[in-house]
Amino acid sequence: MIDVHYVTFDCARPYELAAFWSQATGCEIHPETEKDDDEVLVIGRPNLLFIRVPEGKSVKNRVHLDVTGSDGTTRDQEVERLAGIGATVQDDRRNPDGTGWVTMLDPEGNEFCVCRAEYEKNP
Repeated sequence: MIDVHYVTFDCARPYELAAFWSQATGCEIHPETEKDDDEVLVIGRPNLLFIRVPEGKSVKNRVHLDVTGSDGTTRDQEVERLAGIGATVQDDRRNPDGTGWVTMLDPEGNEFCVCRAEYEKNP
C-alpha cells in the first residue's frame, strides 16, 4: 500500500498556479511560501505541489484531476466559479440527462474535469 504524498505540477509560475488551485480547492498555500519560490505547496488532501520548470507544456496531460463540488454546489456552478477565477472550458461533455463532465484548463493549460458530485446524482 502507498499513500499519495503530492500531486505535482510542472509549471512556469508556481506561486500564481498554486494561488489558482488554492482558490479552486479552498486549501491554503503553505504559510512559509514566498512569491518567487521555485516550489509552492497547497496543503490539502492530496497536497498539490507546483514546481518551476524551464520548458512549457507541449502535449496533453497523461494524468489529470477529476473534481466535484464539495459543499452542495453543482457541477454547473463549479464550472462557472472556476471560469471566474481563471480556468477555461476546453471540452463540454455534459448531456441532457445530467451525465457527463466538463474538461477545463487551469491558467497554465493543465487539463482537469469537473464532474457531478454524488449528491447531484441522488437528490
